[in-house]
Amino acid sequence: MPKPALVSNYDFHHLPVLADEVLTTLENLPLELINDGLLIDATIGGGGHSSLLLEAYPSLRLIGLDQDPVAAAVATERLAPYSSRVEIISKNFADFTPPERAVMVLADLGVSSPQLDDGARGFSFQLDGPIDMRMNPSKNITAAKLLDSCNEKELAEIIFMNGEERFSRRIARKIKQDLLKKGPYKGTNSLAYAIAGCFPNKLRYGRIHPATKTFQALRIAVNNELDALDKLLQKSPDWLIPQGLLRLISFHSLEDRKVKQAFLGDSRLERITRKPITAKQEEISKNPRSRSAKYRIARRKSSVNLL
Repeated sequence: MPKPALVSNYDFHHLPVLADEVLTTLENLPLELINDGLLIDATIGGGGHSSLLLEAYPSLRLIGLDQDPVAAAVATERLAPYSSRVEIISKNFADFTPPERAVMVLADLGVSSPQLDDGARGFSFQLDGPIDMRMNPSKNITAAKLLDSCNEKELAEIIFMNGEERFSRRIARKIKQDLLKKGPYKGTNSLAYAIAGCFPNKLRYGRIHPATKTFQALRIAVNNELDALDKLLQKSPDWLIPQGLLRLISFHSLEDRKVKQAFLGDSRLERITRKPITAKQEEISKNPRSRSAKYRIARRKSSVNLL
């Protein structure tokens, strides 16, 4: 199976979504809190958001996390000019405990464009590759093994719960029948083709590919993404100083719903955004990935005692 290249074949130097909005949000904090304050970027990717923040605030310090070792390596390289203020850790945010409290916690929960654009990672049907989908290539089972190990009912539930796909039962039945009769799919393209065949003709050729929700569902299951988000929402308010900001960018309704409910129901937090901030048309035209981004912000209450 092809292994993801280290740094050289990866271009994480893409535009971070909602960059202007992330920078503007920082203005909600008093300057004395930012000075020598700690930023925890829980999904550093290529370091796009963090590089902008480190440049704008010369005394800000950073701990950057990413479970993808390639992303962590690229971020280390990109943020080398700020190395005295930066620590990059290749770790899932669900397993992290900070050494001190932060003025900000930021998480961009989406799959990065470079991950999608590397066929060897198997996240996308746009480029054929192994049915992998692991954020950390050394952990968890691949999506191909997940398809093989689940029974039809379990697979249908994964596709429905994680992808909100109404044809989940039909898709699960088709996949399990194919595996039984023909053996493993050759790659992401053949899997996507099989999924598309489960849709009525009038739904196969819309703006959104019919395999999109199923691929999302498999990726979420492979990487335990929703469980990890639950842990982040539970733990991260205690990572913040009073008035510290928790800022999360999500890309699908399952994540956004969890973030919204957490910000509403957590007594440690007060919402800054009642509705999510979304990308302006100018940004969408330059970076179509930003179309689905939803940015929510909460603040640690000053009245809550630190643990």
